[in-house]
Amino acid sequence: MGNITVVGAGSWGTALALVLADNGNEVRLWGNNPEHIAEINETHQNHRYLPGVDLPANIQAYASLEEALSEVSHVLLVVPTKAIREVCRKIQTVIKTPVTFIHASKGIEPDTSKRISEMIEEEIPSHLIKEVVVLSGPSHAEEVGLRHPTTVASASKNMKAAEEVQDLFMNSYFRVYTNPDIIGVELGGALKNIIALAAGITDGLGYGDNAKAALMTRGLAEIARLGRKMGANPQTFAGLAGMGDLIVTCTSVHSRNWRAGNLLGKGHSLEEVLENMGMVVEGVRTTKAAYQLAEKMDVEMPITSALYHVLFDGKDVRESVDALMGRVRKHEVEHAPDFLS
Repeated sequence: MGNITVVGAGSWGTALALVLADNGNEVRLWGNNPEHIAEINETHQNHRYLPGVDLPANIQAYASLEEALSEVSHVLLVVPTKAIREVCRKIQTVIKTPVTFIHASKGIEPDTSKRISEMIEEEIPSHLIKEVVVLSGPSHAEEVGLRHPTTVASASKNMKAAEEVQDLFMNSYFRVYTNPDIIGVELGGALKNIIALAAGITDGLGYGDNAKAALMTRGLAEIARLGRKMGANPQTFAGLAGMGDLIVTCTSVHSRNWRAGNLLGKGHSLEEVLENMGMVVEGVRTTKAAYQLAEKMDVEMPITSALYHVLFDGKDVRESVDALMGRVRKHEVEHAPDFLS
């Protein structure tokens, strides 16, 4: 049992706080809106982001980051990728002793192509970091909040740290496997959002299950292609942080990225979609980052490239799908040995 601060009082941060609290930990949930924080403490619910879920008494919400981080052993970051650096800069001015950083956010930074663990290590001085651990997998906050069975991966370069986080979270409804491949786990969690946006588009266009199944399969192939080039273990992409997260994000109405893509497929502009969603759609930013990364590393990612041109160059979605279908003929198995090795 420990004192753990969850930085980010959105739906996913709140759901993970509930898991930690169910396991007997004293959990502090930080958010930057004092009225929202007061409401959580008064009602023991997060009506705004996880309605209908009663929160245990051992979750205390804080609007002050300094109070939230006083004498904690672990810091769990659950904020949008674009906020990671800013939040880490604030954290490093407050904490006094080394802590283990866990992150459950999913994305890649445009322009720098940095993964979230790399951003944390750049912004937090090394003497304040015990270890960095990633928590990722097929896990909708809405279902975790209802304590429905969920399985994720805990990844770190230090397997003892990954196992420590496994023990913090694992219980009867939340199962955690460990994985030493932090690169693959982070990439799988980030890049599946791109494919989920594209899956939403095909559904919005009314193309049906055949198209979505093909998109998911070929999407996984290009995720693994980039991951292998970056030093990830190809087998990771056949696991929870790869195939598992891809399936749930491409097929569920809980998925923000699928819902955003679905609106795009129905003819809405990107600006209209983002305004309508009211929450961060990580796949949009990650599409830009992955497109840049693929070009830099000379990796073929046709779905990512097509989506980039739809999002940022205004290309017609139906024309983009037709262009993907009309690409030069290829062998499906040309990348299979690498993927399965």
